Formats: sequence, C-alpha cells, structure tokens
Amino acid sequence: MLRSKFSALLSLLLVFLSGVLVGGFAYRLYNVSVVAAPNSGKKADPEEARKHIVADMRDRLKLDGHQVDQLQQIFDQTRDQFHQIHDKMNAEGQAIHTSQIEKIKTMLRADQLPLYDQWRAERERDHKQHKQGEKK
Repeated sequence: MLRSKFSALLSLLLVFLSGVLVGGFAYRLYNVSVVAAPNSGKKADPEEARKHIVADMRDRLKLDGHQVDQLQQIFDQTRDQFHQIHDKMNAEGQAIHTSQIEKIKTMLRADQLPLYDQWRAERERDHKQHKQGEKK
C-alpha cells in the first residue's frame, strides 16, 4: 500500500513538472512571436528612429536645446558619411560586376553570347521584380 501511494505521488509529480515545462516553452514561444510581430518584415523608417533616439537621449541625459542641436548635427554628418561610403561601394561593386560580365563573355563561344545576354536580362528582370516586392 505504501508503495502504491509513493508511485501515485511520483506519477502526479512527473505530470505536474511536465506541465510546467510545456507551459514554460509555450509562454516563451508566444512571447517571442508577440515581440517580433510589430515589425512584420517592414524596414524601420530612419527618420522615425532618429526622432525616437533624440527624444530618448534628450529625456534621459537631460540635454538642453543647444546640445540637441549639436546632436542633430552629429547625426547629419554621420548620415552623410555613410551615404558617401555607400555610394562609393555601389560604384566599385558595379565596376566589379561589369568586369565579371566581360570576363564571362570572353570565355563563351559566339553561339553562347546571345543566350548569356538573354539569361542576364531574365535575371535582372527577376531581381527588379523581387526588389519591388520588398518595397511594398
């Protein structure tokens, strides 16, 4: 009789612990989904993000008006530097891509060149369609 009570108690404890484990896992899964949902794949607006950062810094650091103006200038300068680097990288990347195309064309036979050009046109069209789909 003592053994059957112990067995029943152990079974009840195991059921309870498995419920806690499943409940914890479900809560974590739900919590991650809810936190990730607001973005829903959309890119954040940089200007909105900047407004929130400036407001947060102004409130937490107790910045005065002059300091907020200086902060805005720093953000403007940094943004301009990033744009310059981005433009330079795009130009260099395009040059590398053009070089790749020319190298591939030199290895192809004359009958393969129109097929390659057609293939590239299809890829570029698909790439543009994919990019337009991301912007929506």
